Amino acid sequence: MLTSETIVRVRYSETDQMGYCYYGNYAAYFEVARVEAIRDLGMSYKEMEDQGIAMPVLEYTIKYFKPAYYDDELTIKTNTYINGMRIYFDYETYNQNQVLINRAKTTLVFISKESLKPIAPPKELVEKLTE
Repeated sequence: MLTSETIVRVRYSETDQMGYCYYGNYAAYFEVARVEAIRDLGMSYKEMEDQGIAMPVLEYTIKYFKPAYYDDELTIKTNTYINGMRIYFDYETYNQNQVLINRAKTTLVFISKESLKPIAPPKELVEKLTE
């Protein structure tokens, strides 16, 4: 399992009429955290795509505890692990005061870009996540 941290800042355009960070933005924040978690392993999504591997999201769940506001600096703590043809990302989002904003999880599956059928993950990725 890999644990990583990614920092994002809430932009004005990402807030709603209540001044809260709009709930739909968190999916994009978690995508940033996933890409950076893979990069922390010395790999990249682009490299996997260049090898013919795609990783669509199979499942996404989130539970909100507190709102984030414009200009808040959010730290997303990500735990990444793999099992079979699926890779899991568990997230905890904290504001600059270390207040827990939400918890979320995404499950992605490895598929062939050509056939669109499930495939085994790259051996190097499995090795790095099971060390």
